[in-house]
Amino acid sequence: MSLPTNFTPQGLLPPGDYPLTLDDLRASLLVHGPPGRPPRRWDAQRRLWLIDNLAIMVGHLWQLGIRDIFLDGSFVEEKASPNDIDGYFCCPVSYFRAGHLQRDLQQLDTVWTWVNNSRTKDPNSTKLQLPMWHKYRVELWPEAINPSGITGAHSEPLPFSAAFRQRRTTYEKKGIIQLIQ
Repeated sequence: MSLPTNFTPQGLLPPGDYPLTLDDLRASLLVHGPPGRPPRRWDAQRRLWLIDNLAIMVGHLWQLGIRDIFLDGSFVEEKASPNDIDGYFCCPVSYFRAGHLQRDLQQLDTVWTWVNNSRTKDPNSTKLQLPMWHKYRVELWPEAINPSGITGAHSEPLPFSAAFRQRRTTYEKKGIIQLIQ
């Protein structure tokens, strides 16, 4: 499925999984903005900077053989200047639960952790953020953390694969980027 040339009227990608390489992503609507939007109202430079940071983190996952990586958040919505990139990836649950995933990733960069007490405050926000967010403005979560902490329309806990394919406030179905090597 190829990436649409515009967002839905609600500012979302139409539902579906859109496989893109990092180069495809850099050349896409998600960086250059929707047709007809004045360039000064779309922060392509920030979006490219976020992709450059994402590329570093995704490179770590690829080094470990992790290939199923999905991107979500305001980066894949019609938001002129997204704060960050959110995503999740699939790996064997046993690899995660044994602590080997975090250990192996931390050998590449110490920011890889999902432990709540590693969160610190961002001076521009009241929200506590993980080290990866502070360094890269990217948060990538293992699907093995289940549930995700995000709930559905009926307050049911959702895995990342379901939570990231809907809008959190209205539960509308939306598209997601499947990053491919």
